[in-house]
Amino acid sequence: MTTDPSTASAATEPTSTGADAVAGTIATARDRIDALDRQIIGLVQERMATSAEIQAARISAGGTRVALNREMEILARYRSALGPQGTEVAMQLLELCRGRA
Repeated sequence: MTTDPSTASAATEPTSTGADAVAGTIATARDRIDALDRQIIGLVQERMATSAEIQAARISAGGTRVALNREMEILARYRSALGPQGTEVAMQLLELCRGRA
């Protein structure tokens, strides 16, 4: 039994459509990540502004700028949802939202 050389080489060579499909998948996924990053940045900015409102109200009522018990709740929420790295994410977010003293 002989094998047709033209079909044997075609089966072993990568097709450009396969590579194009992978490149298209990656490009689409990266576009989605970029859109998610824009949303995340917008939400963080909104959170910063809301936190500033709370801090101003607390200070005007004679309280402290930061409520440590509230921050502990937030840290626990992020750790529960995201695992140990969630604590790091929450710490960075809290730092951003504390504003300047």
